[in-house]
Amino acid sequence: MAIIKKYSKNKKICRVTFKLSKGLCKSFKKISLVGDFNDWNVDQNKFIEKNVDGSSSIELMLKGNAEYQFKYFCDDHVWLNEPEADTYVAAAFKDSENSVLLI
Repeated sequence: MAIIKKYSKNKKICRVTFKLSKGLCKSFKKISLVGDFNDWNVDQNKFIEKNVDGSSSIELMLKGNAEYQFKYFCDDHVWLNEPEADTYVAAAFKDSENSVLLI
């Protein structure tokens, strides 16, 4: 997994690319990127298209100077954190954390 941030000149907007490895894409049939940027909607931001190397990616345009909590939702029952997240915070569920993206 990887996160790539590209800021606008004024830093008010950031294009964020979330990239999943070929191995992870093969491990699950369905993967969605969910977080407070899409109201934790599992039906949005699905990793569908495959890159030439077998990985899959999604780009989002996010407001700068903000903090976003997110997770990956896989096969309708598995929640995964991003190893390259900027930090982690306690989630609403016991013994669970959310990935945090700082823009």
